[in-house]
Amino acid sequence: MTVSTASTPTSMWSPLKQQVFRSLWIASAISSVGTWMHDVGAAWLMTTLAPNSPILVALMQAASSLPFFFLALPAGAIADVIDRRKMLLWTQAWMLGVAFLLGVLTMANITTPWLLLGLTFAMSIGSSMNLPVWQAVTPELVPREELPQAVTLSGIVVNLSRSIGPAIAGIIIAVSGVGVVFLLNAATFISVIWVIYHWKRIPQASALPTERVVGAIQAGVRYVRHAPVFHSVIYRTIAYIFFASSLFALLPLLGRYELKLDALGYGVILGFWGIGGLAGAFLLPQLRKKFSIDRLVAGCSAVMGLMILVLSSQRNFFVICVVMLFVGISSLGVMVSLNVAAQSSVPAWVKARALAVQLLVFQGSMSVGSLLWGTIAQRYGISISLASAGIGLLIGIILTAKFRLKCSELLDLRSSLHWDQPTHAFEPCPNDGPVLVTLEYYIDPNQAEEFTLAMQALARIRRRDGAIQWGLYQDVSDPSRFVETALIESWAEHRRQFDRVTNSDRIVEQRVLMFHIGEQPPKVSEMVYSKDGKRPCV
Repeated sequence: MTVSTASTPTSMWSPLKQQVFRSLWIASAISSVGTWMHDVGAAWLMTTLAPNSPILVALMQAASSLPFFFLALPAGAIADVIDRRKMLLWTQAWMLGVAFLLGVLTMANITTPWLLLGLTFAMSIGSSMNLPVWQAVTPELVPREELPQAVTLSGIVVNLSRSIGPAIAGIIIAVSGVGVVFLLNAATFISVIWVIYHWKRIPQASALPTERVVGAIQAGVRYVRHAPVFHSVIYRTIAYIFFASSLFALLPLLGRYELKLDALGYGVILGFWGIGGLAGAFLLPQLRKKFSIDRLVAGCSAVMGLMILVLSSQRNFFVICVVMLFVGISSLGVMVSLNVAAQSSVPAWVKARALAVQLLVFQGSMSVGSLLWGTIAQRYGISISLASAGIGLLIGIILTAKFRLKCSELLDLRSSLHWDQPTHAFEPCPNDGPVLVTLEYYIDPNQAEEFTLAMQALARIRRRDGAIQWGLYQDVSDPSRFVETALIESWAEHRRQFDRVTNSDRIVEQRVLMFHIGEQPPKVSEMVYSKDGKRPCV
């Protein structure tokens, strides 16, 4: 691990100087307004179609979350191996079609509770395929030092649309009905499709064959499994989302049946949530200067937990509007910080897959949490359910304090490209393998224990970047001789390792090499599995 090169502080609006990011930001703002209108309309329609079923209302959140649980990782793998621009076009077109179909069916009074759940699930399929690639595209559009500002600007879009969308939806529902809301949402996807279609993205060329989807998924899972810094992001995400999901799942019930609000009143509550998030977007850069990312996430999570506790007992409309302001500020602070930590803790080659894992965890926690809090609300009431979630969120802050997010900011994940290219008598085919790579070290036997400990950090890197097996062996006839072995699935995957090693990884390797006492660098051998004794490729 090493401290990345310091950069000059940039304005929150600096990423908007990048033309493509600016165009996508504006288009996504339009689409996000439509999405919030759609979500409010769908939640309100379900309370109308199933007025006495908290479970069905809570299942709306589950239907929105479950596709992420099943599809986020494949979506991330696909986004890392195919043209991300084309994938965005397909996913946006899918969501446009689903929203249009739901609008037409609702206008014709055909929609039933289960049909609404099914189409909500279908809409979420598009979202789950879209979001990993959308997040992975952001670092392509802005410099690394502007990534926190770019993520914050995306947060501004979400919360500005949360302020405007629900209020507009409430007015349209009251005047024209829910079906019109769905049709307007379908129309908003056109702006995003237009910008993406005209984006002249330059794909990165590689002499190696494109990864296969199944292999890419395996590589992504392997990376995440052996990336302890990313684990901290995952644990903090679970601790927050599982309990915060109570608010997402139960707010429609709270608004309609506890507060006796109409669609416009419910939209006003969500509008205050969005206004709070918008205020948080302007506060967040200042808070980042004063507090570490760990304290920021812990503090915002605590505010969220306390606000959920207030909502469990308060039924005054104006008090709840004030509470939703703080909910907006705190939720934006947590989500932007977790997203920046996730993006900062993984290199470009696996970014979409790693972010997909975070989305999988996010939506899985949301789905399980929604079902749990909906079940508790049905049996014991909304107040008990919210109170339990609020207390759980506060306890979760304490239990996950040891998982530090600050470490993600200290990594330099640019490719170091420092590995020497060995000379080969013949070049294997890309799919030949497995490949056995060995490195031969000579170590002072008195330092064997310290060397072995240093090698454990290197072992995580080897496994993370492609090794399916790794080992370290000491020669019993020469105690100073150690042999490191790494087994890689194929020759192509081994060649990809040359591009995957980062500047932070290089520091770990240098610590290991300090123990080497040989006159020459450690001897490296590359051997490919031979099925018939013939050269695989000449």
